[in-house]
Formats: sequence, C-alpha cells, structure tokens
Amino acid sequence: MNINIHPLPTSTRPPERLNNPFGYVPHPLCLQAARLTEDYLQTQTAWHDELERGKMFGVLVVEQKDGTTGFLAAYSGLLANRNDWPFFVPPVFDFLQPEGYFKQEEARITDINRQMKVIKESRLVEESEARLQALQKEKAAAVEAYRLQMEAAKKERDRIRTDIQRGILPESEEQRLIAESQFMKAQLHRIKKSFAPLLQQEEEALLRTRNLLQGLQQERHKRSDALQRWLFDRFVVLNARGDHATLTQLFADTPQGTPPAGAGECCAPKLLQAAYLLQVRPRCMAEFWWGASPVGEIRHHRQFYPACTGKCRPILHFMLQGLDVEPLSTPEDQGSLQPTVLFEDDSIVVVDKPAGLLSVPGKTTNHSVQQYLARRYPQAEGPLIVHRLDMDTSGIMVAALTLPAYHHLQRQFAAHSIKKRYVALLDGTLPPDRLREGVISLPLAPDLTDRPRQRVDFDHGKAAETRYQVVEERGHETRILLWPLTGRTHQLRVHCAHSQGLGTPIMGDPLYGRHAERLFLHAQWIKLVHPATGREVEFSAEPAF
Repeated sequence: MNINIHPLPTSTRPPERLNNPFGYVPHPLCLQAARLTEDYLQTQTAWHDELERGKMFGVLVVEQKDGTTGFLAAYSGLLANRNDWPFFVPPVFDFLQPEGYFKQEEARITDINRQMKVIKESRLVEESEARLQALQKEKAAAVEAYRLQMEAAKKERDRIRTDIQRGILPESEEQRLIAESQFMKAQLHRIKKSFAPLLQQEEEALLRTRNLLQGLQQERHKRSDALQRWLFDRFVVLNARGDHATLTQLFADTPQGTPPAGAGECCAPKLLQAAYLLQVRPRCMAEFWWGASPVGEIRHHRQFYPACTGKCRPILHFMLQGLDVEPLSTPEDQGSLQPTVLFEDDSIVVVDKPAGLLSVPGKTTNHSVQQYLARRYPQAEGPLIVHRLDMDTSGIMVAALTLPAYHHLQRQFAAHSIKKRYVALLDGTLPPDRLREGVISLPLAPDLTDRPRQRVDFDHGKAAETRYQVVEERGHETRILLWPLTGRTHQLRVHCAHSQGLGTPIMGDPLYGRHAERLFLHAQWIKLVHPATGREVEFSAEPAF
C-alpha cells in the first residue's frame, strides 16, 4: 500500500478531540496542511483547466506511530479522470481498473447509449410518425372527397325518385338507383381498405423502432442499476474500532434506501479510510474548495466547508465510531437564550429573537420562541407562530395570541403585504461590477444531496427576489440592507453569497460562507396591518453588530 503521509513540521499542538466534519472552524494545523496542498496544486499545470472549474480538496492531520505529525490529502471524485494521483490518498474502492468489471460493464452501457443516440439522431421515429400521419391525412382526404360525391349522388337519386313517383320516369329506374347506392358504399369501403396495407406497414415500422428504443432503455436501466449495486457492495469502509461495512449496508436505513451517486468518493471518507489502513491517529480534518463555483451551488475559492449530508452523513457516522469527536452544537446548548418582548396586546406579541434560538421546537429540543411564548401566554389560542427565522438569524418575530389574529396575519403573509427589512454584514466587499443597490432574482431549490443547503436552479427552482442597498463598506466588511420580496428558505443567504447575486456571503454563514461567532443577519424591521385595529403598525429592533 503506497499512501503518502506528508510531513507537517510544527510546534502547534493538535486538538484533544477530532473536529466534527459537519461543523467546524479549521484548526491551525489544518490551515497549514491546506496551504501546503494548495502550493502543490499550483505546481500542477496539467490540471489547470479542471482546477479552474472547481474541485473540493481535503486534509487530515494525523499522529504517526512514532509520535510525529503529518497529513493526508484527498480530492472528491476524479481529478483529470484519475483517482490515483500520488500526492493524494487512494479511493476507498478503485473502480477504474481497465480490465475490471466496472469498466467492462460501463463500456456495455456506453454502447447502449451509442445505439440509442444513433436511432434518435437518425430520426427514424419522427420520420415514421410523419409518414404515418401523412397516410392518415391522405386516407381521411380521400374518404371525405368520396363522401361528398356520395352525398351529391344521393341528392340526385332523391330527385329521380321524386320523378318516378310523379310518373315522369319508369319504375324500373329504381333498380339502377339501388345498384348505384350499393356500389358507392362498397367503393367507400374499398377506398378505406386500400390504405390498410400501407398504414399497417408504417405502424409496424414505427412499433419496431419504438420497441427497439424501449428495449435499449430498459437494458440500460437494468445494467446501470446492477452496476451501481455491484459498486456500492464493494465500497467497504472501516472505522476506528476495526469494523467494516459496505455503502449498501450504511444507506439501507436512510429514507432513500440506497446510496446516492458519488457516495464514498468525497474527501472525508477517503482520508479516514487511508488513516485506518495506515494505523495512524486522526487529529483534525478540513475540506476546502479550489477554483470557480459550480453554477447552482455556492463555493468560494480557498474557503472551508463542512462535509455534505446526503452522501457523507451515513458513511461518516459509521467511520467516526471509535474516535473522540467534538459534538455538534445543538439547540440544547442554547438553553439560556430568551427572546425579548418588544410589544404585546390582546392580539399579538412582537419579540426580538437572539441568534442561536429556534423559532419552533426541533427534533431534539422544545426550547424555542414558541415554547417561551406558550409559557408566557398560557391563555393564547392556536399555534402562536405565524412566521419563522432561521435559528442562526436574530431579529423581529410577530406571533398571534388569538385564532382570528393568527388567520389575519397568515393572510397578510400569503399576500406578501407584510414588509420586512434585514440588516447584514457581508464577509468582504462587493465585486466591482455589482451595483450598490438593486434587485437580485435567482430561483431556489433544495440541494437534495446536502440538506439544508439551497441551490440556484433555473429549471426547477421557485422564484425568489431580494432588494438590497449597501449602507457602508469598512475594511473587508460590507453593511447592507435586505428586503425579501419573496420568502424562500435561505433566500437572503444564497442571494448574497451566490456568484450571480452579490458574490459576497454573509459573515458567519457556515453553509454558504465561513464560520464566525455568529451569523451576522438580523431581521431589523417589519410593517403589517394590526389584526384587531386594522391600522398599519411597524416595529424595529437594532442588531447587536
């Protein structure tokens, strides 16, 4: 096994516990290891284009058997179509062996795709459908033209029968009329029948082509599913206890039941697997982005990010067993946080929520604004909470104390008639091509592989608009006002951070920027119609930053 442990000369002591990969501030040792990895990346001109497009890298600081400190490095997925570059740890499972089953089966699937492409590009289905439709139209036109002849002939026969009844024409003429009518009906049947062989020929040709395509699609689906199952059965990961498990086993109890594409190929599983194989002790780890941000996601060059949830959470939950790992901060840790009441009457209450407090009870704790209000106003009717703020966001929330007030406020939110303003500190200054005020319009959708992150999705996302105005730029910070014109999840955070928005994340945003002591986003002002008086009222609370 040839895995490079890179030297990390340092007098800095490693942390007592391994940082939690799903939420951390990079340790100085990780920063040092990351910078050494970046230095190496900048020497690799062969990867220049791919690195420019963006790639996630990771480092794991380890304690070797002789007590010295070193680090391992990894990249997510493939790099220049390879998973075996010597500076980095190997994959958990190498599926790229040229003569291996994966490559052979992948070649078969590729051949099926090629066959389907040939059929589609030849337009056999479209041309066959066009010929069939032309024949059907031709048949319909011929039948309609002959029907018109039949109608004209019938009118003439009706006139002749009138002359027969009047004695103008002999009764023997009736036999000719009957024969003519029978002939024309038979002729209509013959016209219809004459098109049958041609129509059948085209229908059979179309059916053969469709069946061929459908058969290829089914074969591709069958082979792809079987290959994925084969692959995930061979991704065997270890943990610090010496246990092992396949990805198929680790994802069996998840909602989707099967691993998503790319599972096991992220940095963190590769790094931990290498550490266990080398029998060295993991001390701290971090993942950073290098290059341009993907179109839909938000990644900033050289910034650190937590491990993804959709692909990595079940894997790392197993792989970290046996290690002393820092727990994630949970709402239970915020038990002393309480909202401040700004206004109250018989219908509504307005509070200033501190950052770190949930709006409503979570999966593991009831401590929230809703719980606080339920204790303070035991006489309140209904669900109290009409709208929410993210746990990390501070600021104004309005709650209802009666059912009529609740429904009245709900209707105002649904009609977008309630006005809100936020203030934020951005982690940097706006790019020079951004206006100092304007409207951001970027549709948003959940990132299904990394919840609760949201992504910009122009095909399937929901419309989201934010008005903004820069208040002040000071040093490497920008104070800004934000007016959400729609109410999508993480709308303000994504619109600030995304390269097509303001290109500058909110300070302290762990999902779309980098960690700080808090998320510097505050709901500063709200304006609404009071549900009892019918008058417009507004409330404000200044942020603590």
